[in-house]
Amino acid sequence: MLASLFSKRLATTAAAGSRTIISPPSTPAIRAYSNRSQYLVKVGIPEFLNGVGKGVEAHVPKLEAEIGDFQKLLVTRTLRLKKLGIPCKHRKLILSYAHKYRLGLWRPRDPKLLTHK
Repeated sequence: MLASLFSKRLATTAAAGSRTIISPPSTPAIRAYSNRSQYLVKVGIPEFLNGVGKGVEAHVPKLEAEIGDFQKLLVTRTLRLKKLGIPCKHRKLILSYAHKYRLGLWRPRDPKLLTHK
């Protein structure tokens, strides 16, 4: 059906001799949303680091003891993380995801709702 619409449009524009860009017909987007949120409601240091993954969750006890508050972690700089003994790759991940979280572009997902195949 879609191909026939394109061919009809192409035939009418070719017959007219004009050069126009042919766009697909607009169709309404249908999306199904679940009532359950896949994101965590309360985010703390353990939930944040588990959401980042990639081995960063190994630093949960150290960061909870030294920094304590999740809001302080969001504004922590790289030198402080370096003094805590966190490797460079993990510092970069923590700071990158903290920046995305502050901007509202990323949130840790609830591990109970994630299904890996």
